[in-house]
Amino acid sequence: MTEFITAWGESAYTSLGFFWMALWAFVLGYLISSLIQVLITKRRMRQAMGSNNLKSVSLGTFFGFISSSCSFAALSTTRALFNKGAAFSASMAFMLASTNLVIELGFVISIFLGWQFVVGEYVGGLLLILFVWLFITLTNPHKLIKQARHEDSEDEHQHESTLSDLLSKETWQQVGQKYVMEWQMVWQDILIGFTVAGVISAFVPSAFFEWLFVGVGSAGEPGFWSLLQQAVVGPIAAFFTFIGSMGNIPLAAVLFGEGVAFAGVMAFIFSDLIVLPVLKINARYYGWKMALYIAMMLFVCLVAASLVMHYGLVAFDLLPDASQWTSPAEQEHFQLNYGFVLNLIFLALSAVMIVFWRQAQQASEHDHHDHDHSESSLSDKIMAGLCVLSAVWLVGGTVVYAIA
Repeated sequence: MTEFITAWGESAYTSLGFFWMALWAFVLGYLISSLIQVLITKRRMRQAMGSNNLKSVSLGTFFGFISSSCSFAALSTTRALFNKGAAFSASMAFMLASTNLVIELGFVISIFLGWQFVVGEYVGGLLLILFVWLFITLTNPHKLIKQARHEDSEDEHQHESTLSDLLSKETWQQVGQKYVMEWQMVWQDILIGFTVAGVISAFVPSAFFEWLFVGVGSAGEPGFWSLLQQAVVGPIAAFFTFIGSMGNIPLAAVLFGEGVAFAGVMAFIFSDLIVLPVLKINARYYGWKMALYIAMMLFVCLVAASLVMHYGLVAFDLLPDASQWTSPAEQEHFQLNYGFVLNLIFLALSAVMIVFWRQAQQASEHDHHDHDHSESSLSDKIMAGLCVLSAVWLVGGTVVYAIA
């Protein structure tokens, strides 16, 4: 019993420490994302995206990158673009870019995993989009696309922003709204993800990872079949987490620390769009046939992209060495350093954004959201329950750690 209580305290300390390490990166990323979303309208995104060609896919990727968001918001915007005439391949490129090529994700990955994984995220994300485009072109799901598309003739009346609008108070109120909405979309993923990462770090033995991922714990570079198995198991493990990519990063750091290969970790990170809640939402949007097609397509393509990135880094002798890597769980989290100062600065900026958000709320009786989590009420209930458990676990563990 004493060992459990001690591990409980260490688990809560690790979870909170993980979040403190990444806090400034979250705030900076969401602030940049909010600015871009206000300055770039959806009308601009829809132009020239109607064909299954390189131009449309490239534009879908670019507009997805500048419209970074959580998985649920990405699904909603992707459906809007698809129903307004964007090609299926361009719509998928937008969805993947808006969740995998996001600025804040790169910041957090650099803190927990290092620059090689940042390269893997961005270059691998582009490869993933390329593979998805090729998959769609080769399989040509014309009938599925026709059945899934619901033409939307609604026009978007939105002011075309310019850089000069940065001097406007109204613009910053809109930025504040977007900023708060970003946090509203991801706080559950972050809370659960960081809590689970602390639990795994403190309670799950290395033997479990050696059993789950073939090749973990063995000396030398794993062979192709071991890497393939790890890249396949990564998405399967992510499927049952119910957590988006932002919450999965500390879990990915735990996996890498336990010896999972680069390909397996990248496949785990890329899998935020094939988790169960996302599958159910896609089924509501497009029907189950198209939803399963999208899930199969993403699974095949992300495994391929992860393997290509792994061997690409091997070719250039840039593969990260886990033996030379310091696990975030082993680092001193709460100390006076640059991270502490950055956290204070960006917490102050968050307070400013909240003030602008409150002003916007007072000026308008209607708060427009780009997404709707009610698409999956069962998932909402599960996430709410897990959030309560996570909060209780962290508060209790913190008390235990403080007493010990």
